[in-house]
Amino acid sequence: MNTRYVLTLCAALVIGGSLIAGSVHALDKANEKTPINDTWLTAKTKIALFANARIKGSEITVETSQGSVTIRGKVDSDVAKQMAGEIAKGIDGVKTVKNDLQVIARTKREATDDKDETITARVIEQIAKDSYLKQAGIAVQTFAGVVSLSGEVVNLMASAQASWTVWQVPGVKSVKNDLTMKEKT
Repeated sequence: MNTRYVLTLCAALVIGGSLIAGSVHALDKANEKTPINDTWLTAKTKIALFANARIKGSEITVETSQGSVTIRGKVDSDVAKQMAGEIAKGIDGVKTVKNDLQVIARTKREATDDKDETITARVIEQIAKDSYLKQAGIAVQTFAGVVSLSGEVVNLMASAQASWTVWQVPGVKSVKNDLTMKEKT
């Protein structure tokens, strides 16, 4: 009876070990073939930030372009800002990290959030009124009165026009122009 039990246990261990080894080998092969693209990097960075209890990841936006990650949003402390940058840098495939996080105490944040939504709405309205910019597809985000513009525009003139238009909106403290030029085909 003991011999039968030992043989059954050994057979189960051998079969289980083979299945585990095969799964690990298959996982390694899948990772080799899986391309690391911007969408994957954005998702992986968001997950890593959200998983950290000290950084409120849901209050941080992540954008990725050609392996370069930009993080924006609001955090409570300089330590949280630095930690978020380090987490983003630690993601496999990330080439560079632009840390545009703003440190705003939680008590001041609620008053700022309402104002930011209003400023964003005004900026979008101004861009929509401008015949040169309204078809450009410019994304707008506002954090503590600082308006960030992202997307692609046809030329440098459109980028400059966007910055100038945003500066004219009441409540805008600063403009971060991250607009890129469309490549000519």
